[in-house]
Amino acid sequence: MKIAFITDNGEQISRHFGRAPYYLVIEVTDGKVVGRELREKLGHQHFAAQGEHHEHEHHDGHSGMEAHGKHVSMAETISDCEALICGGMGMGAYQSMERLGIKPIVTQKSDIEEALQAYLDGTLVDQTDMLH
Repeated sequence: MKIAFITDNGEQISRHFGRAPYYLVIEVTDGKVVGRELREKLGHQHFAAQGEHHEHEHHDGHSGMEAHGKHVSMAETISDCEALICGGMGMGAYQSMERLGIKPIVTQKSDIEEALQAYLDGTLVDQTDMLH
């Protein structure tokens, strides 16, 4: 199985899905880490470079389908992952990940290793109250 983490540096979980530049994808087989890969992630800065300016994906005034299309673009890089762990995201991004078959999990944990272990143990709580 592969689990993606939103990150700015490959070690800490980023607090904002849309702004983070990377996914750290960790592959686990039989409870053991067998691979790690830092993948570039599309974010707000990429869409702004295309002539659009957005403060947040959930406040941009665009239709839900247009926002979902951006989230699909952001998720293409992790289409092989079963879960996406982050420190914060908008409700639209969260729902888009669910529709794409990637389980989004919002956590207050900042350390990727700690969150990974909690996920593998089945104790990582999805804190949907942190959605914005």
